[in-house]
Amino acid sequence: MISRFLPLPVRRLLGVKVTTPPPVYQLLDQPGSLTALLAALDRVDEVFLDTEADNMYHYKTRVCLFQLLVDREIFLVDVLAPGLNVEPLLKVLAKKHLVMHGSDFDLRLLSDLCGFRPISIFDTMLAAQLLGRQRIGLAGLLEEHFGVAVDKSGQKANWSQRPITPKLLNYAALDVWHLPALRDILKRDLKKHGRLDWLDQQCRAQIESGATGFAPATDIDWRIGRSERLRGAGLGVLHAIWHWRENQAQRLDTPPFKVCGNTLVLQIAEAADQGDSEASILARVNLGKRHDRLIGSLSAALREGLARDPKTLPRRPGRDPGHLSLSQAEVERQDQIKTDRDRVAEKLGIENTLIANRSQLAQIARAPEKIDDHLLPWQAALLRDEPSLKSRI
Repeated sequence: MISRFLPLPVRRLLGVKVTTPPPVYQLLDQPGSLTALLAALDRVDEVFLDTEADNMYHYKTRVCLFQLLVDREIFLVDVLAPGLNVEPLLKVLAKKHLVMHGSDFDLRLLSDLCGFRPISIFDTMLAAQLLGRQRIGLAGLLEEHFGVAVDKSGQKANWSQRPITPKLLNYAALDVWHLPALRDILKRDLKKHGRLDWLDQQCRAQIESGATGFAPATDIDWRIGRSERLRGAGLGVLHAIWHWRENQAQRLDTPPFKVCGNTLVLQIAEAADQGDSEASILARVNLGKRHDRLIGSLSAALREGLARDPKTLPRRPGRDPGHLSLSQAEVERQDQIKTDRDRVAEKLGIENTLIANRSQLAQIARAPEKIDDHLLPWQAALLRDEPSLKSRI
């Protein structure tokens, strides 16, 4: 094609995808190999960071790889390497300003790992959302701004397999290589629209929520999806099948959805609720390659669920007094606030839920004077002077 002979800026201008050589990196996977990285970190205040995990392949998620861009040097840290202690690295990183993309999962994962909490971040995904970008994923942003075609297969790769292939290492290095330029572009546009402070507030809130880690397990986690529609035997079956799936996933060291998806779990429970027999229910079950190995234990769980008295199942917590159903007047106020929110969001060119989600709208409708308890300052400022709230605050 003629386009391949055009200069790089021209190809980008024409929208031609550009395949760039993989950036140079250092793979740190030996005891004591963090010395060079720690020395590099001493020279900077800002670090570009990403992580890779194995949540698609194991029951308990582990951090597998750190990608760091430090003063134009890329370091890939194999967190699973025998004898490699990453605690000193995390202690240093907690004192640096971090630039990340879609940091929520990473921060929660690192919080659960070691209580990690950064002092400040710049999240390029949050920045893209506040600018109303249609594509907020890293691959989409890199293609849009740099014409870089990212191989998305790395998003579903098994990062716990060793050795890590050169293809995956190149993918991992690319994740941080363009972050400085992307940050600069987004920061410039945020400043142009007067939204830099919005991002600062969003990022500080992200740090706070990330510090809580992932929600701990509870005895009502089995109440998934449409479980509130179940009334009889279906509840007992849902409880039994959900716990069967958890036990099998833990035994096989695989994510629960790879044992049996939520859709099938609910279909089994709904069939039981409608009075279908055990044989009729099992006839619908397709567990793929694991069918012969798992069908026996699934049958036992199904029988256990059918025999269970639903009244003996763990109950949902009582309704929070602060979250009672809205009165008719409050429902009308909520609709008015929603209309104002949607108009403001459209004018700004951003998603309406960035300003206030459904739950927040209900809380504000119940007590408009407490708007600052539920929204960030930039969000509250956008709604405070709207007709639905101006006279009530």
